[in-house]
Amino acid sequence: MLADEQAYALVLEGEDELAGLPDFVRAAARAAADERGLAGKHVITLARSSIEPFLQFSQRRDLREKIFRSWIARGDGGGTTDNKAIIVEMLALRIERARLLGYRTFAHYRLDDAMAKTPDAVRALLDRVWSAARRHALADRDALQALVQEEGNNFTLAAWDWRYYAEKLRKARCDIEEAAVKPYFELERIIEAAFYTANRLFGLTFERREGIPVWHEDVRVWEVRDAAGKHRGVFFGDYFARSSKHSGAWMTSLREQEKLRGDVRPLILNVLNFSRAGQGEPVLLSFEDAKTLFHEFGHALHGLLSDVTFPMIAGTNVQTDWVELPSQLYEHWLERPEILRGFATHHVTGEPMPEELLRRLIAARTFDQGRATVEYVASALVDLDLHLQAASQAQAFDAAAFDIDAFERAALGRIGMPDELVMRHRPTHFQHVFAGGSYAAAYYSYMWSEVLDADAFAAFEETGDIFDRATATKLHDHVYAAGGLRDPAQLYTAFRGRLPTPEGLLKRRGLLEAPVDA
Repeated sequence: MLADEQAYALVLEGEDELAGLPDFVRAAARAAADERGLAGKHVITLARSSIEPFLQFSQRRDLREKIFRSWIARGDGGGTTDNKAIIVEMLALRIERARLLGYRTFAHYRLDDAMAKTPDAVRALLDRVWSAARRHALADRDALQALVQEEGNNFTLAAWDWRYYAEKLRKARCDIEEAAVKPYFELERIIEAAFYTANRLFGLTFERREGIPVWHEDVRVWEVRDAAGKHRGVFFGDYFARSSKHSGAWMTSLREQEKLRGDVRPLILNVLNFSRAGQGEPVLLSFEDAKTLFHEFGHALHGLLSDVTFPMIAGTNVQTDWVELPSQLYEHWLERPEILRGFATHHVTGEPMPEELLRRLIAARTFDQGRATVEYVASALVDLDLHLQAASQAQAFDAAAFDIDAFERAALGRIGMPDELVMRHRPTHFQHVFAGGSYAAAYYSYMWSEVLDADAFAAFEETGDIFDRATATKLHDHVYAAGGLRDPAQLYTAFRGRLPTPEGLLKRRGLLEAPVDA
């Protein structure tokens, strides 16, 4: 996948090919061109932070189609970087492992010690969310098609058109557009906001450190201390995309917290792929990029606040459908006026975001959630179906006859995937599932954790204070510091007093209400 991303660059020539792109997209494209030795040109890459703004703003439908097709074909182009044969081999080995251990399928094996416990429980949640999300996505599709026709075009909306016309629809429905919001989300201020939130909740402070060895000059280092001034760990931030780097965003550790060899403190890092700005210009984030930074920092806090004896259950070494709770929960604070008023400041004037714009931004939070949810749930359902295949004692999985492309088409056909949408991760670039096994048969975990995080943040809202000390203490003790010390259901009940239901998730995504008519 990295090789396919490195090999591709859409070079834009002249103003005609730049049509519709706002200044911040052009600046990032110039920086990408400079990195590739193409000074004076503009380059769009297959990194999500590069291609999604292009799809959102470019007026050139032919170029949107060209790069979109390359984006969804990563790992599926034939030749040495084609992943289909590797996927089939991995599926066969997973099926064999499950059979040897006495399970019907790999999904049954994988979920046996997860919170969900069974594939049926996972499918019940995904099916419930799918039906609501698909209904909203289809209503939005009709509204987008109407916009196409209002502009005098007679083509049928395609996947590479969705984000472009969704931006127009967001402007019409919510009176808000990305170009108006982005100047208020400067990378440095959002990092500060993440640190401030951690300080208010858990008393942590972050002090920039120089002279610590790092793997690239972009990487920054902070020492982390608790409210008593005690050293709690070291945090590394690697924020920018570069050609040698995998796309995506993640948290990992250089060293886990543990107490077997004394009080060993963790070394935690966040890796993101934000597009660079032009020389001397600030890096501006979309609201979604800012949420991604908060998400990964929530994982980082899970590692930094860990307080267990054994490294194998420290930090994020927990069940997959529990590991996303600390990260997804942390996103909620970014969406609150208490944070936005202090840190969403204009990169030129320093003025806070106007209250009316802030209100519209928060109100627009659920816009296009039908598409986003459909893209995610489709990937989770295909992941589950892939790993529900079985091999009997007498007959092995027939890898030679398995066609991953045909399987994908059939799986999407069964659930009624809209033609205008694609999976967030097609199998050939589904790194969560095939670049390792931690999310295999478990990509649903983000949705399962969202059920938890929607309910968990409500615990703060019910107190009237999103930084309520008593609630934050319980959150620290039973979630962020607990690692894999106890069963997640027990930990969540100790924090909240009960287990949640999916209604909070559907409400948060705006999927309980009837979809807006076209």
